[in-house]
Amino acid sequence: MNPTIKRRLPLIAVAVVLLAASLWLTRKPQAPPPAPPAAEPPVLASLSPTPDWSTLETWQETITRADFERLLTTVFTSGTAWQQSIQIAENQAVIRTGNSPDDAVFILRFAAEGAQKPAPRTWQTAAELLPFPTGQPLAGLRIAIDPGHLGGEWAKMEERWLVVGGGSPICEGDMTLFVANLLKPQLEALGATVLLVRDRPEPVTSIRPDDLLTLARESGAPEDSPEKIRKTAERLFYRTAEIHARAELVNRTLKPDLVLCLHFNADPWGDATNPTLVDRTHLHLLLNGAYTDDEIPLPDQRFAMLQKLLQRTHEEEALVGATVADTFAAASGLPPFLYPPNSPNALPVAGHPYLWARNLLANRLYDCPVIFLEPYVMNSIIDYPRLQAGDYDGLREISGKPQPSIFREYADALVQGLAKHYSQARRPMESNDD
Repeated sequence: MNPTIKRRLPLIAVAVVLLAASLWLTRKPQAPPPAPPAAEPPVLASLSPTPDWSTLETWQETITRADFERLLTTVFTSGTAWQQSIQIAENQAVIRTGNSPDDAVFILRFAAEGAQKPAPRTWQTAAELLPFPTGQPLAGLRIAIDPGHLGGEWAKMEERWLVVGGGSPICEGDMTLFVANLLKPQLEALGATVLLVRDRPEPVTSIRPDDLLTLARESGAPEDSPEKIRKTAERLFYRTAEIHARAELVNRTLKPDLVLCLHFNADPWGDATNPTLVDRTHLHLLLNGAYTDDEIPLPDQRFAMLQKLLQRTHEEEALVGATVADTFAAASGLPPFLYPPNSPNALPVAGHPYLWARNLLANRLYDCPVIFLEPYVMNSIIDYPRLQAGDYDGLREISGKPQPSIFREYADALVQGLAKHYSQARRPMESNDD
């Protein structure tokens, strides 16, 4: 190597380093990598089919503007988000079918006052039933009994079971099925055709949690653990797939005039093997309504709400429910359950202390009037001893006083309420009637 160049190598190296540093300090700043696109808001609730808005054509000119607006604002919505997707004009409602202003709209034409067309439906009101023979006020009535939840080992998955100390496990799905089997012969004796939506502890749906793992994974966060994904799949199974299967059976096959959804209420109890017991019990009945500002933007929820509103099931639910609630309360002594004031997901119905509107999957998907019963509190120090006592004839001393079987009290009170309502709402058969 040339000696002169060799002597200058350290200086050249220093110059290269300084030049590189200068270039780094004076370079233009790099733009940060683009953020991943924001997730699109969901357009359908889990496992819901895409709405077919053309099916609403069957209710054209079946409701006046006044009735539509009254039901929409006082029963079916708890906020004002509906105004972003439903515009009410003098003679029609303009309804968005999607989430974008560019989406198609559905035009619902209102009827002139006194010129409403009959609304098509598969069910009958009490007033429309034929006169009933003596002792059979439910003659001609088709009742579907839907025992809420699942029984057996499925109850643990649903977290609808609890046990205190060395007692027997309390499983809501088994108890509702037991009450259903008590109800069926009593209602049939009063003339009703009675159909059980579920007649065993097992689910109605053929779908199982393993079938929903992919959907659970896709609907969760990337960091979700396998256990959390499994829990999500289980919830999709028993809360969504199962109710959709029951609705399919009710709407396509059973086609009742009334559905009775049987439940037992509960307060949060924490560990099912060491549950928290509370010192209260109560009763309330739920009718469909009170769609929240979070639900209305979902096209399938908006579509289902409009279907329920246009089916005019609410009026019949409120009439039947009021009589049943009053009779049940008198027979059981249960006080009314009260939702917090201004609750976003519940609305009082017609000033009745026991009736509330809520948007539940079962009372939303069933295409007929639905009475959703929530009596007693499973983890109540008042009701738990009665549930532990099981079924029995007559009275038995429990908690220091004679009491009937809680299951028979449930069934008997419901039968009495239905018999009272239908005997008052329809005409008895005269001796010269055919």
